Amino acid sequence: MSGIYREEQYETMPREDLRKLQAQRLKNTLINVYENVKFYKKRLDDCGVNPYKFENLEDIEKIPFTTKDDLRDNYPFGLFARHMSDIVRIHSSSGTTGNPTVVSYTKNDIALWGNLIARDLYGAGVRKNDIIQNSYGYGLFTGGLGLHYGAEMLGATVIPVSGGLTERQIKIMRDYGSTVLCCTPSYALHIAEIGKENGLDFKNMPLRIGVFGAEPWTEEMRSEIEARLNIQAIDIYGLSEIMGPGVSCECTEKNGLHVAEDHFYVEIIDPATKKPLPCGSQGEIVFTSLTKEAMPLIRYSTRDLSMLDNHTCSCGRTHVRMKKPMGRTDDMLIIRGVNVFPSQIEEVLMKVKEIEPHYLIVVDRINYMDTIELWVEVSEDVFAEKINDLEKFESAIENKLYAVIGIGIDVKLKEPKTIMRSEGKAKRVIDKRKGDVI
Repeated sequence: MSGIYREEQYETMPREDLRKLQAQRLKNTLINVYENVKFYKKRLDDCGVNPYKFENLEDIEKIPFTTKDDLRDNYPFGLFARHMSDIVRIHSSSGTTGNPTVVSYTKNDIALWGNLIARDLYGAGVRKNDIIQNSYGYGLFTGGLGLHYGAEMLGATVIPVSGGLTERQIKIMRDYGSTVLCCTPSYALHIAEIGKENGLDFKNMPLRIGVFGAEPWTEEMRSEIEARLNIQAIDIYGLSEIMGPGVSCECTEKNGLHVAEDHFYVEIIDPATKKPLPCGSQGEIVFTSLTKEAMPLIRYSTRDLSMLDNHTCSCGRTHVRMKKPMGRTDDMLIIRGVNVFPSQIEEVLMKVKEIEPHYLIVVDRINYMDTIELWVEVSEDVFAEKINDLEKFESAIENKLYAVIGIGIDVKLKEPKTIMRSEGKAKRVIDKRKGDVI
């Protein structure tokens, strides 16, 4: 597969030509699932879509959405479009709430995935002479191996350190001269914190780029990471069900994540009505596989909230860009009738200089009334300075939150390092109404 740096013929393709390419590839995908997946054969027959006569992209709207429940109902291999003899890798979710979601790849799928990651990394400013410290988790999670293969295809040096053992991460970063860090944004902050405790001055380190994903993070969080690690922080997006990381990624312009539209058809829909929305509207992102062989998904409902921009980026790429996701529809908290997203709270917190970027939202129901507390750390210096005036400081933060969100949130300032750190995806919400425990 060619074009491991920048595939001009696809990434800068005029949008009219891109849509023709998408229509042909979508037709091929529909034929693939119709002939090889009983679930999709029935679905296409029921909605009256003939894959052999499919021509117009707009006709995809006749096909019902695929959901995570569909993957679980067809557990483990019911959505595979290839025989097991052609499957070279299987990934899956943790399955903590029922059957896990299982995804598969052919040899061609793995090569395609690596190529997508390679061109994403190149667009993010990573080059062949970089040393990439890959601190995403390896194993059934797609993050580690996804970034690994793409980085190798780019020709860079990869350190497959995986997540955890933060003291070792710091030593490797210092001794090996890592120039690129790949991990979750919350773990990047933890690395910065431990590095500072160990006397590491990141301004004197060769580290220059961070490629962060797997959890929602705000622009305020980006600024915090960039300041602490002295790097450029790039957002990468993906989901295991569609491919893994690399479905979209920012370029160095950091003005939206370029969706790989030559491989994925993207829609934005109203979460309530499920009707398509025009570019520029905020809604739920929906993806359809265009080139995956082993397990293509048609109109997969991600539940991630974002918006699309189909204007050409200043980097020259013509693929549609998606705004950094603000969260998921199933992450939304309903507190006394008000919709609250954790990202809204984070956005406010990151503007308060005296606090640390470590917080926990605790939701409960007491005497039939929803309650919401925000536990947030302050630095050692600030905690000592304000220990006699914490209530006033808490009230000031509560007022800032109320002005933005519109409900009262009880802020509890915590001593430094009392909120659990994450080495993978950060858990920001404890909802006792659902049985969560601290």
